[in-house]
Amino acid sequence: MLNQMTLNRLHEMKLSAMAEKYRIIAASAAEGQLSFDEWFGLLVDAEWDHRHTNRIARLMKKATLYFPNASVEDIEYRSDRKLNRNLLQELGTCRYILDKRNVILMGATGAGKTYIACALGTAACRNLYTVKYIRLPDLLNELAVARGEGCYMDVMKFYRKVSLLILDEWMLIPLTKTESRDLLEIVEARYERSSTIFCSQFAPPGWHERIAEDALADAVLDRIENSSYKILIDGDDSMRKRKGFQSE
Repeated sequence: MLNQMTLNRLHEMKLSAMAEKYRIIAASAAEGQLSFDEWFGLLVDAEWDHRHTNRIARLMKKATLYFPNASVEDIEYRSDRKLNRNLLQELGTCRYILDKRNVILMGATGAGKTYIACALGTAACRNLYTVKYIRLPDLLNELAVARGEGCYMDVMKFYRKVSLLILDEWMLIPLTKTESRDLLEIVEARYERSSTIFCSQFAPPGWHERIAEDALADAVLDRIENSSYKILIDGDDSMRKRKGFQSE
């Protein structure tokens, strides 16, 4: 039997899912068939599921993923892509984040690097890790603006603390000396503290010439290469081209 005072108090305590489950059970024929433990367990499960789902939704919103619906389960393993299914499924467990390791995704334009990175980002959110997706040019611009506005350290603190940082368009164009130093600051701040996914058209040796100074390039590569899983994505056609054909 529904107790209205109990229902009201659940709402006052912001236990809305528990209140709704209580209302449903009290109005059903199953009420008298449940023990106290069973009934209470159903209420707790309803509230936990509600809060867990909302927490994941908030993490996904803050992650700003380019492909917010990407998932590891939907990655295409066509033979021409030569993807290691076992490795990607292992990365989907987020163990690499726990181990503070990185992922380097390499491939030509349209190979599907961004989708795979976002799929791993979704998996991280589902495992309650904080995630942030951003293009490297946008990150460097954000740091430049922050320096001018006097909040550089606050921005650096955010990028240091996020559990998984996804950097798209990594080393697409050469960097200035200031940008190279900012990049080293980011990489150094996250080194052995958190995980980063790098999406690049080039293998690590090709990054060196795009960083303004040899010493800075050596320092950046040293902190990334040895702690990263490397995934090369092949393919006869770009994923954009294939998706275009499928939609016609």
